[in-house]
Amino acid sequence: MRSEQEEPEAGAVEPPEQLALIRETVRTANVPRAKPRTWRGAALAKELPVARIVVNKGVLHLDQFFDYAVPEELDEAAQPGVRVRVRFGAGAHQVRGGRREGGRLIDGFLVERRAESDYAGPLAALADVVSPEPVLSPELLGLARAVADRYAGSLADVLQLAVPPRSTRAERRPSPEPLPPPPAPEAGSWSRYEQGEAFLAALAQGASPRAVWNALPGPHWADELARTITATLASGRGALVVVPDGRAAARVDAALTAALGEGRHALLTAEAGPERRYAQWLAVRRGAVRAVVGTRAAMFAPVKDLGLVAIWDDGDGSHSEQHAPLPHAREVLLLRAAHEGCGFLLGATGCTVEAAQLVQTGWARPLLAPRQEVRAAAPLVRTVGDNELARDEAARAARLPTLAWQAVREGLKTGPVLVQVPRRGYVPRLACELCRTPARCRHCSGPLEAPGGQDLLRCGWCGRGAPDWHCLTCGAPRLRAQVVGARRTAEELGRAFPAVPVRTSGRDHILDTVPARPALVVSTPGAEPVAEGAGYAAALLLDGWAMLGRPDLRAGEEALRRWIDAAALVRGQDDGGMVVVVAEPTLRPVQALVRWDPVGHAQRELAERAELGFPPVSRMASVTGRAEAVAAFLTAAELPGDAEVLGPVPLPPRPPGAPRRTGDPPPGEEWERALLRVPPGSGAALAAALKAAQAGRLARGGDDPVRVRVDPPDIG
Repeated sequence: MRSEQEEPEAGAVEPPEQLALIRETVRTANVPRAKPRTWRGAALAKELPVARIVVNKGVLHLDQFFDYAVPEELDEAAQPGVRVRVRFGAGAHQVRGGRREGGRLIDGFLVERRAESDYAGPLAALADVVSPEPVLSPELLGLARAVADRYAGSLADVLQLAVPPRSTRAERRPSPEPLPPPPAPEAGSWSRYEQGEAFLAALAQGASPRAVWNALPGPHWADELARTITATLASGRGALVVVPDGRAAARVDAALTAALGEGRHALLTAEAGPERRYAQWLAVRRGAVRAVVGTRAAMFAPVKDLGLVAIWDDGDGSHSEQHAPLPHAREVLLLRAAHEGCGFLLGATGCTVEAAQLVQTGWARPLLAPRQEVRAAAPLVRTVGDNELARDEAARAARLPTLAWQAVREGLKTGPVLVQVPRRGYVPRLACELCRTPARCRHCSGPLEAPGGQDLLRCGWCGRGAPDWHCLTCGAPRLRAQVVGARRTAEELGRAFPAVPVRTSGRDHILDTVPARPALVVSTPGAEPVAEGAGYAAALLLDGWAMLGRPDLRAGEEALRRWIDAAALVRGQDDGGMVVVVAEPTLRPVQALVRWDPVGHAQRELAERAELGFPPVSRMASVTGRAEAVAAFLTAAELPGDAEVLGPVPLPPRPPGAPRRTGDPPPGEEWERALLRVPPGSGAALAAALKAAQAGRLARGGDDPVRVRVDPPDIG
């Protein structure tokens, strides 16, 4: 068990002692071994006749290696790292009369060849070698084992995320010849940062610096990432950059192509398709390409001689994997940096609490620009609070305050104007016109909606109509939009500025770019297109209270991140750029936006969470399921002595028709959730205890589902 000093909780970075334990785990699995025996008349490989296999069966109580005999005809193809097929299940290792009985064929990976096994019975033989391509390297296996242990998951589940599905045509296609290292790049816009040039120089000289980079607003971040990759390649090493979505990947891809030319990097995104993606992945594994840019799944890319791992905008929810064991890309890259001894770069225009903790603990150094550079690059930010809205006739009539109208009019004289709305659609939520009490269904208390702008009200949960609705608080019969969606806002702005084109960008249709011509661009958070040329002339950030009022520990941090990401697309104030945010100006996230100080906001959030014992200062896990199943699980789990159990509490029912998220209960079922909290130094012990309890429950044939998640993103 680790001591308190041995586990830096900021990124669960493994100390040397733990890395040695991980490597030892890879070499020696927790399985019984014996001298290999096989059925009568079978010809086995003359050397190293035992193959150690990890099967693609993500069940915790089977999270171990299994020994199989290597037939002579598969001796040459059965090399460590290849995909194989084996008999697995009841009777798979039983041999009667020279014939195998029981078990079914499943896929797996060959981990190593051995001279003997301590398994007491006869060994079943490998059924087949699926492909001679060694896709599982010892480094990737060690990383997968570390990720599985950190997130209380199985090795097989992590390997499903780490190794893409096979494509025969892609394997037959030869990879290009590796190119010589490029020259070290010029500092370029990195010279705007106090330690920017030194960071690039260290990478080019073969060092492994670790930094948290608070990027200046504007379009230069993709080029700056490309320069860090180029500097790493110049040292003869490889580089990996993980971005939140395909649009960000396309920007870095274009910047790298401009800096290096074609063929020097791989782009790993879902848009490429399975075959092309696997061909790119193989080129990386074979060493033909040493630079990778990709989305979440690229965090496991097998880059040769890895010199740098980088992640852009780690607060984006897209970095959190939705398949078991639900790892976060930031934590996986932190493990890689520790495991492979490479450099690390975490960059964003904002700053998460986890990033602030990496700097506070001294694990990483800050990469910041001087205040004069920040003031020159950031737009002017103005606020409109509740008092101003109450006195503003324009806001009461059309929800947009006078200051916002003025900013739109002035901005449209020189370029496009961005309008960020925290909801999509028409009118997602309605409230009483007088007292603003949310309008709810009398039958199920669900929210009332007016879909498509129709006058007919209906409940968003049960679907019942509400033709004679009146407010139960004040009796008023009229409704207003509590949060007006993107389409409704676009209609309002279109009527106010009839000669100006209005474009919308949201989940159903996301724009990548918009021309530099005057236009109104209405977007939901995270879907803002990039304005060509100098950027947006102005931006409106509407309904700020809707994002700040979410019952979530990260509400303020997330609201500030969304605002700063949108405001970073606006021209600097020296060029006339202005941002108007409709939110109470005294709130901490609003003040951080006005001062353009996301780092200070994250540092204060971190200090408060340290006082309250909230993540990332502490480690947390959630256990959800039926009340009886959760209670039995917590009773059986041998939790660390310093673990604190919070709850269980009932989970709110999922509305009918709502999209199901990871961890949500099935429709109609009542589930409970318990939170487990441990102080720094006990995170690994908590994960091990939860994994053991879940494995024991599954081995006993537990029917009631119990879902365990380490580091749940939402504990509000």
